[in-house]
Amino acid sequence: MDFIEKFSGIFLIAGIFLFFLAIITLGIIPAYMVNKEDVPVGLPLAVPEERQKDFASLEAYHDGLRLGRDIYIKEACWHCHSQFVRPTANENLRYGPISTPGESQNELNLPQLFGTRRVGPDLSREAGKKSDDWHYAHLYEPTSVVPQSVMPEYSWYFELDSEGVPQPKPEAKALVAYLQWLGSNVQNRQETVYDYQKVILPPRE
Repeated sequence: MDFIEKFSGIFLIAGIFLFFLAIITLGIIPAYMVNKEDVPVGLPLAVPEERQKDFASLEAYHDGLRLGRDIYIKEACWHCHSQFVRPTANENLRYGPISTPGESQNELNLPQLFGTRRVGPDLSREAGKKSDDWHYAHLYEPTSVVPQSVMPEYSWYFELDSEGVPQPKPEAKALVAYLQWLGSNVQNRQETVYDYQKVILPPRE
């Protein structure tokens, strides 16, 4: 105890110094090293045919993708869905080849949304895997399409029509547009899309 009390002031000063050193080396310096002007925009150059009914122009589509990304962040979708296929636990058997840095070099990945958990499937290459109607049903009532789903309902992004049928609001359309964009910018996409449900995993020893 005498040793600790004798040098407690030194430990305190060293701790404060290391704290600010960490902020400078891991936060401030990297921020200055990254020039966002050098990052490719990476947005689509045309409105996909399936999105034209919801977005009248390319500018509107780009705004919709940004809104969808913002909703994805606001609703904390990244807590349960990652956008990064890691080189661990045979993730490539379930979600396709390991993610590469080039996949994240676009405006919609600033900030990056790699995520940390696997409560739900990885969404880094979600584009085209499911229909828009599937995504709308999944957002409105997840268990209607995935009975074992633990995802909460996002029914406030829908409104009932005169017949009582839920219709997506602009926010839901933007979120689905964003989900259907994820991975569409990956070259040789046919080599990165796996149906992991058909992959035969080796038996556990």
